[in-house]
Amino acid sequence: MHFTLRIDRAVAHITVHGEIDYTTLPTLRAAAAGLPPHVTELVWDLHDARFMDVAGLHLLFEQPSHEGPARKATVTNLAPQALRLLVLATEVHPDLELTHLLPDTPPATLFDE
Repeated sequence: MHFTLRIDRAVAHITVHGEIDYTTLPTLRAAAAGLPPHVTELVWDLHDARFMDVAGLHLLFEQPSHEGPARKATVTNLAPQALRLLVLATEVHPDLELTHLLPDTPPATLFDE
């Protein structure tokens, strides 16, 4: 696994190339933690992430333990396997909010009719 980083003003884009698992999790956490203080939004681009296990859930949902600037995190270009994992996670833990992570997702109330 490797990743590419692009910073455009206050938005950082981290594109993951390869698998997201417990072996690669520390590297990806370090990349996010090492962003400059002026970055207020982090976009995880997963178009080239071939596989994501539970470590990916930790990466996307856990709040950073360090005292740094608060950042809005979103995800784009999810593969079907990663999307299914996120949906399963919300079924097990309904308090997980996908609409913040996936900004193009309609609120669940639209489907409650």
